[in-house]
Amino acid sequence: MNEFDVVVVGAGPVGFTLAIDLGRRGVRTLLVEKDPTTKEWPKMDRSNARTMEFYRRLGIADKVRAAGYPADGSMDVFIVTRLSDPPLVKLKYPSVAEHRATIAATTDASEPLEPYQLVAQNDLEPVLKQVAESTPNVTVRFGCNLVDFAQDNDGVTVTLEDPAGTRKTVRAGYLAGCDGGTSTVRKKLGIKLEGQGSIRQLRQVTFHSDELYDKIPIGKGRHYYVADAEGSAFVVQGSRKDFTLNIGIDEDADLTQAVRDRVGFDFDFTVRNSTSWKLHLLLAERYRDGRVLLAGDAVHLVIPTGGLGMNTGVGDAIDLAWKLAGTVQGWGGPGLLDSYETERRKVGARNVKASGWAAQGMGLWRELVTPEITEDTPAGAALRAEVGAAANVHHRRVHEMIGVEWGYSYAGSDLIAHEDGNITDWDTTTYTAHTRPGVRIPHIWLQDGRAMQDALGQDYTFIDLTGSSDTRAVEAEFARLGAPLEILRIDDANVRAAYECPLLLVRPDLHVFWRGEILPDDVDRWAEQAVGHLTQAERDAKAREDVASSGS
Repeated sequence: MNEFDVVVVGAGPVGFTLAIDLGRRGVRTLLVEKDPTTKEWPKMDRSNARTMEFYRRLGIADKVRAAGYPADGSMDVFIVTRLSDPPLVKLKYPSVAEHRATIAATTDASEPLEPYQLVAQNDLEPVLKQVAESTPNVTVRFGCNLVDFAQDNDGVTVTLEDPAGTRKTVRAGYLAGCDGGTSTVRKKLGIKLEGQGSIRQLRQVTFHSDELYDKIPIGKGRHYYVADAEGSAFVVQGSRKDFTLNIGIDEDADLTQAVRDRVGFDFDFTVRNSTSWKLHLLLAERYRDGRVLLAGDAVHLVIPTGGLGMNTGVGDAIDLAWKLAGTVQGWGGPGLLDSYETERRKVGARNVKASGWAAQGMGLWRELVTPEITEDTPAGAALRAEVGAAANVHHRRVHEMIGVEWGYSYAGSDLIAHEDGNITDWDTTTYTAHTRPGVRIPHIWLQDGRAMQDALGQDYTFIDLTGSSDTRAVEAEFARLGAPLEILRIDDANVRAAYECPLLLVRPDLHVFWRGEILPDDVDRWAEQAVGHLTQAERDAKAREDVASSGS
C-alpha cells in the first residue's frame, strides 16, 4: 500500500493550496519544500477576486486578508516622474472595503463574491503553511528536496533528501510538481516550455521605511509607476512600511541612490534585499505525464504585469485537487484526470497571452518617455501631458483584466456537457455573467442572505431553482457511481432570471457542468460524463445508437 495518495513538490501558494484542498477532501498528502522556511522577501502581491473566492471556499479568506493590505487602504495607481512631483495620471480603483459595499448592494450576478486582496507572497505563505499543517491528512516537510522519482502502473516512488544529505524514498499514488519556473519535476519529465523566454531582466529592491508612505505628497496608492528609462515601479506592501522597487538597473548600481532619485524627497529607509529576475511568456507543452502532474509556474510563466501568475496557479490547484480526490477515492473515471490538462492548459495559454497584452499596454506609454519629461519647459510639460494621456488609456490593461480573472470557461472539455451555441472563449477586460456550461457559477445573493457559492456543497451540487423538481434519477445515478452529490432546492425567481434556467449541475470547483429546463433523457450517461467515465463523443455516439435502435 502507498504511504501517501499524493506527494506535492513545492510549498509556494500553489503547492500549499493543492495540499490543503486535497487534505480536506480526505486525500493523504505529503507536501515537501526544499527551502528551510517560507519565502523571506515579497514576490507576487495580489490575490485576485477568483483566488479570494477559492480561499473563501477553503475557509481561509479572512486569514489571508488579515496578513495583507488593510481593507481601507487606497488601491489607486499613479504614473509619476517622481513621488514628489505632480502625477502624470492617477487611476482610481475602489478599496477592498468600498468594493465589499458594492458587492453587498448588488442584486444581480455582475460582481464577484470577494474583492481582490493585496498580500505579498512572504506574508501569504506563513498563513498557508499554518493552515496546511493543521489540515487533516496533510504532512508538511520543509528542508526536504526531491532528487528523483520513478513511476509505474501502481504509483510513484519519490526520492527525498534532507539538509544533511540523508535520502529516503516514499511511495505515492500520484506526484504533483508545483516547484516553480525551474521545476525539477518538469525537467525530469523532459517537458519543454514554449514561447518567449528571458524577455528582459529587472531587479527587485526591497526596502523598509517607517515614514515614506505618510510623506508621499501626491496621494496614497498601491503602485507608483515611474516614467523613466529603467521602467521603474514602486509597490507598497501590506504594512505600508515595506516597499519594493522594480527597476532595470546594473548589478553594480547604487540602490540607495536609485530609490532616492525616484522618490524625490528626503526620508529614512533601509535597503534590505535585492534580487534579479527575468520576464518570460512561456507555456509547457504538456501538464501531465502518467501519474505525474504539473501546476503553477512549473507550466506557465508570465510577466507579473496584470497579476496572472500565482492566481493562474491557484486555479490549477483547485481544478487538480478534486480530480485527484475523485481518482484516488475510486468514483472518478479516467476522464477526470485527463480533463486537467485540457481545461487548465487552455486557461494557461490564454493568460500568457493576456499577460503579454497587458505588458504591451504599459510599453505603449513608456516608449513615449524621453529625458525631456522632467524638464521645466513647455516641451517638458507637453510631453508629460502626452505620456499621462497615453497611460490613462493603455496602462489600464494592467489592472482591469477581470474577464480573464473570473470569466474563463472550460467549455469544450469532456468534463463539461455540450450545449448548442456555447461560447468557448472569453473577453479579457469585461465580465458578462451567464451560466452556460463551463463557467464558474456567478455569485448572487439568495433571499435568505447567503451567497449562492456559500450554499453549494463541497462536491457536486444539483441546483433546483424551482424548489420542487424530481431529482430521484440524479441521486440514483450518482449513488450508483459512488460519486458525492448534494441537492440544493431554492425557489427564487431572481436567481432563476439571472441564471436563465431552473436546473444546474455544478462541479466541486463551482464550474457549471450542465444547465437545462428538464433532465436529459440519458441521465445515466450524463452522470457518467460528469464524473469522467464517459467522454462527450462517447455519449453522443451512444445517443445515436439509441436513435438507430428505436427506428429499427
